[in-house]
Amino acid sequence: MKKTIVMPMILASFLVFSQEKILTKSSTITFEASVPSFQPVLGTNTNVTFVLNPATGEIASLALIKGFQFEMPLMEEHFNENYMESDKYPKAIFRGKIEKFDSNNLTEDYKDYLIKGNLELHGKSRDINASAKITRTGSRITIISDFAVNASDFGIPIPSLIKYKLDDRVKVQIIAVLK
Repeated sequence: MKKTIVMPMILASFLVFSQEKILTKSSTITFEASVPSFQPVLGTNTNVTFVLNPATGEIASLALIKGFQFEMPLMEEHFNENYMESDKYPKAIFRGKIEKFDSNNLTEDYKDYLIKGNLELHGKSRDINASAKITRTGSRITIISDFAVNASDFGIPIPSLIKYKLDDRVKVQIIAVLK
């Protein structure tokens, strides 16, 4: 009788530990919507939550919009009030999967991967494909991903008065160091 109870408990514990996720709350997202010859439009958020399930390659990320900081306070104010409407749409969420991911194959050398997922931003949702470089150093996994999105795809308004100063195509980079 005890064996029939103990065996399933041991198997269940293996399942729980194999689904263990690793995370950080200090990932960095940087975006740039600059147009040459004008003031750089560059925002950085260093308090981004990033979660990885090493067994499946599934990832999720959450960034608070008001966490983005700019060189000029006025630019930050316009970003939050006029463009991102961060009181109405306070966060950006990405959920996806790293294609052909196997944490056992990670080394100290960066390997290229493809991430496919869905980005929720400004009340809209879009599928995203992003390239990523991933490495493991000891118990740390580092993921660096670059991709671009169009502000217009997410209904982010750029007034015609300053359209020549902002690029609709926004370059995004995320750096996550998971332990």
